[in-house]
Amino acid sequence: MRKKVTKAIFPVAGLGTRFLPATKSVPKEIMTLVDRPLIQYAIDEARAAGIEEFIFVTSRGKSALEDYFDNAPQLEAELRKKGKDDLLALLKSTDMASGAIAYIRQDKPLGLGHAVWCARRLIASDEPFAVILPDDVIDGEPPCLKQMVDAYEATGGSMVAAMEVPRDRIKSYGVLDCASEDGALVTVRGMVEKPAPEEAPSNLAVIGRYILTPDVMTRLGNMKSGSGGEVQLTDAIAEEIGGPAGVYGYRFRGQRFDCGSKSGFLQATVAFALSRPELRDDLLDYMREQVALDRAAQ
Repeated sequence: MRKKVTKAIFPVAGLGTRFLPATKSVPKEIMTLVDRPLIQYAIDEARAAGIEEFIFVTSRGKSALEDYFDNAPQLEAELRKKGKDDLLALLKSTDMASGAIAYIRQDKPLGLGHAVWCARRLIASDEPFAVILPDDVIDGEPPCLKQMVDAYEATGGSMVAAMEVPRDRIKSYGVLDCASEDGALVTVRGMVEKPAPEEAPSNLAVIGRYILTPDVMTRLGNMKSGSGGEVQLTDAIAEEIGGPAGVYGYRFRGQRFDCGSKSGFLQATVAFALSRPELRDDLLDYMREQVALDRAAQ
């Protein structure tokens, strides 16, 4: 019987320099889309997929991220005193049970592969695990990782979330070389990290959701230098290709927002605000007014 995926690694050690000066004091992962921080969207997606243990790979200056998942007794008492039970329930939903969450420090910025490897002692030698990049916010039903876990139960091996991207953006992604496709599932025969557009084997890019075998963690331990001189996660996954377990891409159903960029973050903010009935009408009215003013100015 295939082992279930119950642990997820969240690499959150980055400095968030594209969002300075905000990230001078606020970790990027707790910057908010409407009224929920980026990391909460990732946690909720993981929970929906059956994840029970959450491993954060952090760095100096991320204490606010750790505090976010802690209890807030004073605030809870104040809400309870005022009878604001709905807000109290919302607040309690962000708490993490004791022992469910762990924090590991990445001491040097040596790449995504190195960040994942830092969590090696919390992953058993026979245990598959998930990796979630909070910068990639995916609005899907069911959530993206849940879709992948369901597919993984039939395939095993390692699996990466995948979506088509414009050729001029290929150089920012790991890209799949596809051997065959069966619906949403793609059998992978090669992976290339950040290729030039003219050298890319396809325009099917790896997005920040992974289900990986423990062998990938072992391969990361070799510390092979890849694109940009960093330890690349895709390189370690690519070494699994041709093995008995195989590597698969999964074309998830849903809309992905690149919240590692300012434009993507703003697009996600608008999209999630429009999905909220209490905000939708006022926001649409404002957007229509701005479009009308812009057209008049032209």
